[in-house]
This record gives sequence, C-alpha cells and structure tokens, in this order.
Amino acid sequence: MTRRFLLWLILSLAPVAVQGQVKSLTILHSNDLHAHLLPDDHGNGGFARLATAVRREKANCKACLYLNAGDIVQGTPVSTIYRGMPVYEVANLLGFDASTLGNHEFDYGWRRLQEFVRRARFPVLAANTVDDAGKTFTGKPWLIKKVGGVRVGIIGVLMGDLIPVRVSPADAGPWKVLPVVETVRRYAAEIRDRCDLIVVLGHIYDFSHPGANEVADILNQVPEVSVVVAGHNHDAYAKMLDVEGRVAVLVNFNADQLGRLDLKVDLATKKLTFAEWKKIPVTFSLPPAPDVDRLVKKWESKVSRLVDFPIGQNTVALPFRDPRERTLIERALAEQTGADIAWISSGTIRAALPAGEITARLIWNVLSYDNTMMSGRFKGSQLPPAITARYPVDPEREYTVTVAQYTAENQSAPDQFGAETGLNFPVKGKEMRDAVIEWIRKKRTIP
Repeated sequence: MTRRFLLWLILSLAPVAVQGQVKSLTILHSNDLHAHLLPDDHGNGGFARLATAVRREKANCKACLYLNAGDIVQGTPVSTIYRGMPVYEVANLLGFDASTLGNHEFDYGWRRLQEFVRRARFPVLAANTVDDAGKTFTGKPWLIKKVGGVRVGIIGVLMGDLIPVRVSPADAGPWKVLPVVETVRRYAAEIRDRCDLIVVLGHIYDFSHPGANEVADILNQVPEVSVVVAGHNHDAYAKMLDVEGRVAVLVNFNADQLGRLDLKVDLATKKLTFAEWKKIPVTFSLPPAPDVDRLVKKWESKVSRLVDFPIGQNTVALPFRDPRERTLIERALAEQTGADIAWISSGTIRAALPAGEITARLIWNVLSYDNTMMSGRFKGSQLPPAITARYPVDPEREYTVTVAQYTAENQSAPDQFGAETGLNFPVKGKEMRDAVIEWIRKKRTIP
C-alpha cells in the first residue's frame, strides 16, 4: 500500500529554503527475518530472493540505505542446530547498512551474541543495552552515514522490558536495558547537530502490544526523530504511521516483504517534506541471488540430513495462528507427559501445519525454540485465568500441568500467564519438539 503526504503546515512555518536544501533519500528495510533462509511452501520469501529484491531496489534509487530491525536468527532448524551463526554468515550478503538487535538474538546466550556481532560485516546498533559501567553491548549506540548529501543518524534500540520479560537473566548475563524513549532522547540530542535526519531502528513495541507503544512514544515525545523503522511485530503496518510528519514503518516477518520508504528531507529545517511507503512482496517470481543461494544451499544441505524425513500424516490443514493447532500441540504434550493439562502460549507456535506428509522439519518450524517441558501438580483454584479460560477445572481437584520452561520462568509476562502465580514446576521433561515428533510417530495420522 502507498501513502503520500505533503507537510504543508511545516513548510508554511519554515523559512523559505534555498535551492538544493531539499534532498531525496530512500530507506529499504526489513525486520524479523527469523532465519528463514529458504522460501516457504509457496516459493515466497527466503534470503536469496530477498537479496534480489534489495539489489533491484538499490539499482533504482540514487540515495539508498538498507536497515534491518532485529531478530535475524531463531525460527528454523539451521539456526537452532548451529546456534545462529550460519544465519549471520548469509545475512552478510544481504547488504545491510545497519541492523539492531532483537530479543531472539539473545536466545543462545549473550556470549554467542557477541560472536554474532563480531561476525557481522555491518554495524549492529544497540543504544539501550548496557552493562553496569554504561558500556553498550555492541559498542555502537548510533551511526551517522552520509547518503546522497543527507547526513543520516541512526539510533538502535530494543524494547524496554527485554530483561527479564523477553530474555532470561541467565541469557542476558551482565547486560541490562535502559528505557527506550529516555535513551533515544539522549542520543538524538547528542547527534542532532551532526545530522540532517534522525532515524530510530528499533526492535520495540507498537500498538499491537498491550500496555506499551514505544513506537508512538518516540514519535510523540522525541521530535528530533523523523523516522522509526520498527521490528518485533510480525504483521506489516496497513499504512505508514504518521505523527505530525514523523513516520514509522514495519513489514511482514520471515523475509516475506521488503519495505521501501522514499523521503524528501529539508536540510535547513531537518524535517521531512515528503514521504511515500510501499511494501514489496518477496515472491517466487523473483530469481534467487546466486551468491546467496549457494551459501543457503551449503547450510541447508547439512540440516536436511537431520530433519527432512517423514514422521506421519496430517489430514486437516492447520493455518498459522489457527487455535486448533495450539490445541493439537497441547494435546500431544499432555499425552506424552501424562499431564491432565498442557498449556503453551500462542506465540510458541511459529508456523502452519499443512495437510499431507509431516516431516520432522515441519515440527522444527512450528516449535522453533528450544523449550524443555516443565510439570507440576496444583489444585484447580491455584491455576491462573490464562489456563482456566481454556481448560475449565474443579477448584478442589489436583491437576498435573505441563508448560514450557520459558513459561515456568516468565509467568508474569503478558504473553504467558500475565501475572506472577507463584506456581513451581519442578519436574523437567524432554524438549517440546522432540515430544511432539515422538507423538506424531506413534499416532502415524493426526489429528
């Protein structure tokens, strides 16, 4: 979808600009690639086709930046098995001018994330992730890059409750996260005299997150920022967000889209005079970039031997986010552990379960995170509404309940139980995906 706007009010109040003060700039952007090196079942997406889309767009603009808003890793077997590094190796070929960290970059621990930053052949910006001495995680809170005569300042940030809500203290190590708006305001003030345009590259919350909207907060509270390139929400914005001529954009996850934001920047006022945004589908019609395709095939051929084998049949297609898929996975976990109730958050499921032959890879894609099962025994009256809303219980009866380790350790997170329950899950079981694979093998046909 394309949207145009002319900031007539700003222009009417601004001094008359001399010729040459308004410059054009294009920002290409992606977010939440989640290690989807390969195209999906319809041939869409994949890093090699995304690379082609990026290169075509760069060829058609005189002044281009390509920014990525975090979560490059985690989401497919190649990332989980090899702990993310092959994904950064392939991402080096995509041509990022800068990226920020996402919460899932921490999934393999902070030391592994430092290895990613060292391997990256592009700047990784993280202004609000610091240690007790105030040192930033990547050593680069911001970047100033001159493109087409425009000095662009880029500040990288992550959501303010990253630790412990999104990342466990064990995975975060000595690092903590500072408030988003406060950090952006600080660095915007620090670099504004050296920039013509300030962009926030943020893996942060927006309107889709209950209780926090860091994208809107930046646009409303930090007027020096003209553009927010956002990540974390996996669903593209229907239209460009606009707050008094300052804009925010976000595209679909899994390398499904590339965003293109065309701007005109008044160098005198340091404001936008024009912005047009479109979402470019990364479809099967795009030829894969040969260099990226070769590297993807190298890694995926290693993974194929481990996950590309049949385990059963599925008679009913379960689209991504279909609640029946969640119920099916919970049934499998309950039967494998002997629990009365198994509960997983809707965000645990990361892909559809199509009808037909089921391979182990499909289950790796559906349950892409390493997540051990944890069980405990509780009275019905102790169970939180997140469970009892879906599984009615007798308050006086005892139930064995199985959840993911992440849920057991982060019960108060909004996407988990949503409140601190005090429940203890002492019994450790298998990896969730291993249990589901075993269950399907025993059943042979589901559901």
